[in-house]
Amino acid sequence: MKASLICVGTGMTLGAHISPITKSYIEQADVVFSLMSTGITERWVEEMHADVRSLQAFYQEGKNRHITYNEMVEAILTEVRLGKSVVTVFYGHPGVFACVSHKAIAQAKLEHYPAHMEAGISAEDCLYADLTIDPGKTGCIHYETSQFMFYHRTIDPAAHLILWQVGLAGDKSLTKFATGKAYRQVLVDLLLTSYPGDHHVILYQAKVLPIDTMRAEKIRLTDLVKAELFMHTTLVIPPSEKMRPNQAILNKLAALDKQEQQTKPRPKLTLVL
Repeated sequence: MKASLICVGTGMTLGAHISPITKSYIEQADVVFSLMSTGITERWVEEMHADVRSLQAFYQEGKNRHITYNEMVEAILTEVRLGKSVVTVFYGHPGVFACVSHKAIAQAKLEHYPAHMEAGISAEDCLYADLTIDPGKTGCIHYETSQFMFYHRTIDPAAHLILWQVGLAGDKSLTKFATGKAYRQVLVDLLLTSYPGDHHVILYQAKVLPIDTMRAEKIRLTDLVKAELFMHTTLVIPPSEKMRPNQAILNKLAALDKQEQQTKPRPKLTLVL
């Protein structure tokens, strides 16, 4: 397996979520790049291969993240162009909130190198399990927090609203690792147009280490401004209203059901003497 790129994910919890095929790709690669959440998880990846190169060094305070991501992609593609089989390891799912994997795969394919992604267990998967949310029950709407603030996006108070990277709410510079209370107040004001101020929301953080405790802190919406938030904190807003029946559609479907019953051929009866 030469001159190729595979992006894999180790899942959220160290050692517990990695799949056999992901582990095999890491062990058989010529070069492994890693972009993990902690130093412990990076060292764990280093135990699986002799040549693991961390991409964390490209991050710098005040440096535009677009520049950082482009430098990461170039570092990865440089090794592919040298004819090596390259595996890039991300925590969680390699394609969820990980634009480097998408950019690197797209560039590799543009240059006619084999490239693909292997799925991993993401923070979203852990969220459903940890908070016992069934997305099929009332539905879930997911947005990146700043994107949700910058554009007109739909809010449905009868569904779960999941806002990712709430600690970076309102950052347009792409140079910060957190934004302050004034930015959060803008977010809260936006949410107050659809939710009552005393509506309880959840601050969620998945476990990274098996010994960690999952964070599922319930607070009032208005208390979000002063809450302790991190880059990996997710805001979960449960439904505040019940789903409203769409009576017009229900009437149309009932008419179709009735029509189907009327046109359905009746079984023939056979008399037995």
